[in-house]
Amino acid sequence: MIELQNLCKQFPQKDGKMFNAVDQVNLHVPKGKTCVLLGPSGCGKTTTLKMINRLIEPSSGKVFINGMDSSGVDRVTLRRQFGYVIQQVGLFPNMTIEENITIVPRMLGWDKKKCRERARSLMAMVALDADRFLKRYPHEMSGGQQQRIGVIRALAADAPVLLMDEPFGAVDPINREQIQDEFLLMQQQLGKTVLLVSHDIDEAIKLGDMVAVFRQGRIVQCASADEILARPADEFVASFVGQDRSLKRLLLVQAGQVAAMQKTQTATLSSTVAVAFAEMDDSELLHLTVVDANGLPLGFIKRRDAKSGKGTCKDYLQAIAVTSLEGDNLRVVLSRLYEHNLTWMPVVDGDGRYCGEVSQEYITGYLNADHSAS
Repeated sequence: MIELQNLCKQFPQKDGKMFNAVDQVNLHVPKGKTCVLLGPSGCGKTTTLKMINRLIEPSSGKVFINGMDSSGVDRVTLRRQFGYVIQQVGLFPNMTIEENITIVPRMLGWDKKKCRERARSLMAMVALDADRFLKRYPHEMSGGQQQRIGVIRALAADAPVLLMDEPFGAVDPINREQIQDEFLLMQQQLGKTVLLVSHDIDEAIKLGDMVAVFRQGRIVQCASADEILARPADEFVASFVGQDRSLKRLLLVQAGQVAAMQKTQTATLSSTVAVAFAEMDDSELLHLTVVDANGLPLGFIKRRDAKSGKGTCKDYLQAIAVTSLEGDNLRVVLSRLYEHNLTWMPVVDGDGRYCGEVSQEYITGYLNADHSAS
């Protein structure tokens, strides 16, 4: 969808020499994927982003949008291909929220009904009540709410590409995480091609299908987040992503993914201990989760208790201290395991049904394995 070929941007300095802000950048972002441009301040990320929609003209090189050389297209036509989000939201203070969201569709000639329907559907995507907020003005909303409006305003005209420059950087940590979650859900529905500038490695891991690490105007590594964390290209990348990069890899895997890779083995309260022990013995398990008729976990039975071969699972039932949701990442799971001094934890779906488990042993093995989270 987006391809950069030998893209360069030079700026004159006071001494008359030229400074290479962006130096021979090559990048290919497939349709529907999110690419995070990651790096420290002044490394060329934002300049690269601005050259894509020609807010800044390249000194040399090419930008292709869906195979089209953007240099041969007038700027107005080109920019209709993009939604643009910046850290400073820039809502118009004298316009209502609905007017802010629909400003581009209205300029494109959409009728009032279509604009209103578009605004309401986008508000739902970021968990804001349309009836409550659309007639308000920006100063009547919190900073986090305004940032949400800034994001959906860029989506209002349904442009295929979304360019985002530090879009959540000015929001407090709690709101930032919530908005990031909402953005991920929205992206799952819409499948836009997204380029997002960030200096935050955790944000890049969470949001990016691919991450391009910049240093002094060049891309020094472009890969999946898991590959960058597991195999940084050089000392700069390793230093930038942090000394805890192994633990950061746990952010990439959800408990539900781990559970789905296992055969679900359970017992019921009425299961005989002999049957439960045989199942544990065959699969070399130290415990077996006990569920009700709806699959809800009631507790577990230990292998050493079942070895007696007498009675039913109900007679030896142990309480489950804590469970993990399918959507919890492994870093959250590991923290919870340590907090409760556990070696394993059941995983449940949104309805509370048992769907597998995650163990410290699995997490250790994942960190030691040379593979991608995908």
